[in-house]
Amino acid sequence: RRPLASWKESDRRRIGLMNGRRMSIPGTPSLYYGAELGMRGNIYLGYRDGVPTPMQWNGGWNAGFSNADPEQLYSPIISNPVYGYQAVNVESQRRYDHSLLSWMKRLIQLRKSTRVFGRGSMEVLTPQNHRVLAYLRELGNERILVVCNLASQAQAAELDLRRWKGSIPIEMFGGNLFPPIGDLPYLLTLGPYQFYWFRLRRL
Repeated sequence: RRPLASWKESDRRRIGLMNGRRMSIPGTPSLYYGAELGMRGNIYLGYRDGVPTPMQWNGGWNAGFSNADPEQLYSPIISNPVYGYQAVNVESQRRYDHSLLSWMKRLIQLRKSTRVFGRGSMEVLTPQNHRVLAYLRELGNERILVVCNLASQAQAAELDLRRWKGSIPIEMFGGNLFPPIGDLPYLLTLGPYQFYWFRLRRL
């Protein structure tokens, strides 16, 4: 498929937010095959028939899915210029560090780096801005704060984090340190469909 950077920015952010939430809530997340690439179903085949279209492995014959004649496939491959197998496939995304496939691998690695996401408790916070979803995942002495902007415009939110006063939020994707939590509401600004995963580390 196309590298993540070449997608429409709004599509890229929306897909990122959707998977960021999916990977940070309790339980075992699942992805339908092709979702790690941004594959789209063929809506003209009907709801159920349009979902299991052949996997788009490369830009070659039958998208690398089968050596059979195209007419023998159980479902036609996606061939439109935007989401078709020539533009969206595993082979092309493996070449780019900023592709959706590479980003999803990084997201899964981060999730697997802690047991909090799979086994920890979840406490939903209540910022006044209803467009921002925030929750805390906790297991033992480890705490992770997840903050998501559900809107297509930039948003700001103040979070009541006084119980964790003195902790430093560490952004998990880049390892960047954010200002320590104090007595005042903690202010965060987020771009359209942006999300953060923070480890809360005591001083």
